[in-house]
Amino acid sequence: MSQQFGDFNASELYCPKCRASQPVRERLLLVLLDGELHEYVCARCDSSLGKRTVTGPTARPAAKPASSTRATRLLRR
Repeated sequence: MSQQFGDFNASELYCPKCRASQPVRERLLLVLLDGELHEYVCARCDSSLGKRTVTGPTARPAAKPASSTRATRLLRR
């Protein structure tokens, strides 16, 4: 059976401290060998509301290397 849905991201979650549904921010906690661990944080009071693990090809791409012209200028000094 084919996969019907991709990844889900929460836009709002219930916050027990605010006692209402609040918008959330997703914060990267850890980069693991098999994926990444993200945390959902209340946008109003910064309480932790949940966690999610992203695995496979949806993980962040590797950082871009420094510009070759900048590296060349630094080596010539």
